[in-house]
Amino acid sequence: MQEKLLFWRNRNNNFKNHYFKKFENRLTDLVKYGQHPKALFIGCSDSRVIPNLITQTDPGDLFIIRNVGNFVPPFSPNNSYHAVASAIEYAVEALKVEEIIVCGHTHCGAINSLYTGLDEKSFVHTKRWLALGSKAKEMAVSKMKTDEPTSELLRLTEKYSVITQIENLLTYPTVKEKVETGEIIIHGWIYDLETGGIEYFDMESKEFKPFEQNKEQ
Repeated sequence: MQEKLLFWRNRNNNFKNHYFKKFENRLTDLVKYGQHPKALFIGCSDSRVIPNLITQTDPGDLFIIRNVGNFVPPFSPNNSYHAVASAIEYAVEALKVEEIIVCGHTHCGAINSLYTGLDEKSFVHTKRWLALGSKAKEMAVSKMKTDEPTSELLRLTEKYSVITQIENLLTYPTVKEKVETGEIIIHGWIYDLETGGIEYFDMESKEFKPFEQNKEQ
């Protein structure tokens, strides 16, 4: 126990002595004046997906929701407890974000589990949660004409999942209204764990396209 505490104490000391000092003025301003994030980022809990790192954003730039599979439950006001819905409402109504990013990623365990299944007793809540990916699975299987979890099928399911989560996001009346009035822009992304690159969903062509490379690189 003491060894574990020592590990985290050293990490926190390193944060205070280096990172915090680097951003001290910004961090204290965020306390004094409150947060005004540019975007709501809905991403996966996967430890390999770090929103501020992959977007190179500073403290206060992103309001972040992370969950298994970067899923968005449809609007359901009768649901007693709903962390994702609450965070969406807060970001849109209280923080007035101008952008919402739904970011999936390659090699997603949640997407893989749609095909391989999970133990009933150990993953009671997770199995119910994964139902939010069922439409994406159906779309991918219909397109590929197979339900064998090949890499191509999984990559396609990951992309369809981002699209269906955006559809769910638009069931929130306040989100739909602000999108229609141009107050909010929604982005659909796929982050590639192997390259660090991001593909975005082009609303016009209905295809995922890579971000353009910097010509100076």
